[in-house]
Amino acid sequence: MLFEMALEAAIDRQNMAFNPAKLHSTIKIPFPKSSSIENEYFVYHQADLFSQSFSAIEGIRRMGKLCDVTLKVDNMSFSAHRIVLAATVPYFNAMFTHNMIESTQKDIVMHGIDPEALEALINFAYSGRISINVNNVQSLLIGASFLQLKWVRNACATFIKERFHQNNVLKVRTLADSLGCYGLMTDSNRYIAQYFPDISLSEDFLNLNISEIIDIVNKDELQASEEQVFEATIRWVKQDELRQECFPQLLAAVRLPLLSPHYLADRVATEELIRSSHECRDLLDEAKDYHLMPERRLLLQSFRTRPRCVSYIRGHIYAVGGLTKSGDSLSTVEVYNPLTERWELAEAMSILRSRVGVAVLNNKLYAFGGYNGIERLSSVEVFDPSTKSWNIVSPMHRKRSALGAAALNDRLYVCGGFDGVSSLNIVECYQPDLDCWTIITPMQKHRSAGGVVAFDGYIYILGGHDGLSIFDSVERYDTYTGQWLSVTPMLIKRCRLGVATLNGKLYACGGYDGSTFLQTVEEYDPQTDKWRFVASMNVTRSRVALVANAGKLWAIGGYDGFLNLPTVEVYDPKADCWTFAASMCAHEGGVGVGVIPIQEPEVP
Repeated sequence: MLFEMALEAAIDRQNMAFNPAKLHSTIKIPFPKSSSIENEYFVYHQADLFSQSFSAIEGIRRMGKLCDVTLKVDNMSFSAHRIVLAATVPYFNAMFTHNMIESTQKDIVMHGIDPEALEALINFAYSGRISINVNNVQSLLIGASFLQLKWVRNACATFIKERFHQNNVLKVRTLADSLGCYGLMTDSNRYIAQYFPDISLSEDFLNLNISEIIDIVNKDELQASEEQVFEATIRWVKQDELRQECFPQLLAAVRLPLLSPHYLADRVATEELIRSSHECRDLLDEAKDYHLMPERRLLLQSFRTRPRCVSYIRGHIYAVGGLTKSGDSLSTVEVYNPLTERWELAEAMSILRSRVGVAVLNNKLYAFGGYNGIERLSSVEVFDPSTKSWNIVSPMHRKRSALGAAALNDRLYVCGGFDGVSSLNIVECYQPDLDCWTIITPMQKHRSAGGVVAFDGYIYILGGHDGLSIFDSVERYDTYTGQWLSVTPMLIKRCRLGVATLNGKLYACGGYDGSTFLQTVEEYDPQTDKWRFVASMNVTRSRVALVANAGKLWAIGGYDGFLNLPTVEVYDPKADCWTFAASMCAHEGGVGVGVIPIQEPEVP
């Protein structure tokens, strides 16, 4: 159409004997003479010039007009314009503008690129559009990487990332590594770490070479028990008899000291692959010594004794129970979806609960005790996201609110709290497989409103109060020795605080020190055994809940001394700053929180 219009205009001008020079000399438009007018000017900008021009150029190419280069691959040829390719494709820009031999060749033979991908990418150079699907995404990713079309490459990577599953992610990781697609490589590693137990059952996992499997097993971020890691390595070795000779090298990457003494004795020590290898038996002895001589653990420190540090879990944050503005207890539950960045109502508990303890184990959310507005509770219920239902399980031995709860090694622990009369030092352990509670060694102090978290292979409780004093002290429980030990105290005393772990560090935020509602935050580094202040929250928060999600800390709800809070703020440890996120939709603070990791999509 544009070509036809231009042709008609040219004919019309010819018929009119159009003479620009004559018009310029015979007709002069007079303007008033003044310095101000002479200095005036107007810049006209046609915003759609380039889009219309490229559309016209694309049409010219389809007609085969003015093309000055032909790209050949296999038995296919594609005509194009050097200037367009140089302007839009970095690979051709380098080829045509740096005196390479191809810069003057009419026909250029391309190697290592799929013909259909090359055609699609040439069309993209003219139109800025490309269709990506499961059939062409791999060839487009390779072609875009070859031609250095980073935006197309990134679009392909995003398409693949959104379709990860256990049977393709290892191949994606290999391809991304080969192409230098480091963003896709990072996303692949993150997915492998999050869904390692399922991925380790795949055929691709069993076909990894020794360096690849060691690289994966070495990762701190694996979201798997050490038993699952050990069993995965055994399956890999038994896939091929020739792998037995490299088993000691692989077993050295497994953190055997983190296995329970019973598992070491009943499973590891009886495995024939270990019994038949002197190097493997040495690694087993190291793990046994770690358990048999707890007083020497500081001398036995190595990367194998360091718990895996999950720095990035993306999950749904559940806010459970809590309070209304008027201070009434709630059974309400809401959930934050990191994909939509919004809170929405979830299935409510069967019982009103404020000052409730919450923990997550095996992708199930547990709510312990609390206060229903009349009395303290010993009842416990568990939420299964797969069925979206709450079920009552065995109650605790003691009624308690303002308690802390944490999960460690397939067990759940509840610590301290208030029974309506006094603060407690009583600790109970729940075994979900047996639906059974056991009272274990009591804490050194009676603690209500303390912060409880699993960290570095121990159960920690921070701060709290006994009804008379608020504490800065910290103690931790060793599940192997069954003893509580006082450790380095926080920098300031806190009760009703939030606690969480992230990137191998322990954080305590907000709370109340007896005279002031707090917004300060402190961080504990086990390597230096020291606390330090980090950026304070934007809002004063007592009764705050703190969780780690998606590589950041989330401070949820609380009380600022005047109002119960629905607001949420997020801490970025890299930037050392807090920013606000979406507020809760159905709570006014005092919630218990837990994160259930987003589950792997079903394999198609």
